[in-house]
Amino acid sequence: MRTFLRPGWIALAVVVVAFAALCFSVLAPWQLGKNTATDQRNGLIKTAVSTPTAPLSEVAPAGRGFDPSTEWREVSMTGRYLTDREVLVRLRSVSERPAVEVLTPFAIGDGSRVVLVDRGYVRPEQGALPDVPVAPSAETTIVGRIRKSEGTTPGRGAHSEAGALAVYTIDPVEVGRATDTTLDPFYLQLSPGQPGALGEIPLPQLDSGPYLSYGLQWLAFGIMAPLGAGYFIVSEVRQRRRAKAAARAPDVAGVTSSEPGSPDDSASHKDPVSHNDDAPRSRRERVRADLRSAGTGSGTRQRFQIGSGPGTESTSEQVRNKLSERYGG
Repeated sequence: MRTFLRPGWIALAVVVVAFAALCFSVLAPWQLGKNTATDQRNGLIKTAVSTPTAPLSEVAPAGRGFDPSTEWREVSMTGRYLTDREVLVRLRSVSERPAVEVLTPFAIGDGSRVVLVDRGYVRPEQGALPDVPVAPSAETTIVGRIRKSEGTTPGRGAHSEAGALAVYTIDPVEVGRATDTTLDPFYLQLSPGQPGALGEIPLPQLDSGPYLSYGLQWLAFGIMAPLGAGYFIVSEVRQRRRAKAAARAPDVAGVTSSEPGSPDDSASHKDPVSHNDDAPRSRRERVRADLRSAGTGSGTRQRFQIGSGPGTESTSEQVRNKLSERYGG
């Protein structure tokens, strides 16, 4: 436990837990939510494309606000453009090229109801604002698709740019505030070939995109991070256990026959005669053995050496007589 209470292990645990929590609570839901939203949008587009055009008053009556289920529905309305309240949408991209979208309010009937209309786009000229064709001022009937507001980021509202009113997102509330006009909380994307139409903004592609796979990847990362940390912890524990076992094991290579109690040591102190398994059995061999054990070494001859007998000069006469009486000869 002391090992895993070190700052390095504690930092690893904090990072792994934080990363897993981020994957499960933020990153995976973010991508899976985008996948769900894309699927819902695709379903609405498919339904809207297969539904005939209807008057705006039937699909979105005045005063009811925006109904998400009506988005992308194609509706018709009769009235006139308010060209003096036109607004440009900057920093847009259409077909992977820079574009400037043009928003023009459209007054229905007697002007009691005004809807913001996205007429399409024009291409900017070397970063400068382009010349925008003027919409017809006479009463006309137009057809467009209902779109929800994009909202406005704080600090990026309506502003004046090169003498024109500009915004960065399509937000009827912000445009209404800037032009002093009461607008419906949604806008219409003008269909191709309509009066006042500019460059066509195509419908989104009906695919789910990579969001589902991204969400599943974040979930997998959230699972793999604790498993990976667990694997390293188990490996560390096993390695330390092996190191401790190796430190406690006896040094077999250092054990020698001179150590007390070793088999070689006890064997080296055995009596070469009395403990010899091949002890002589014949009378002559027994005599030799007794003579060797009773005799004392003389000169360079050592006691207990095989073949060495008692020295005649140092052996007493009494010993000789006793051996003669016992064995004869």
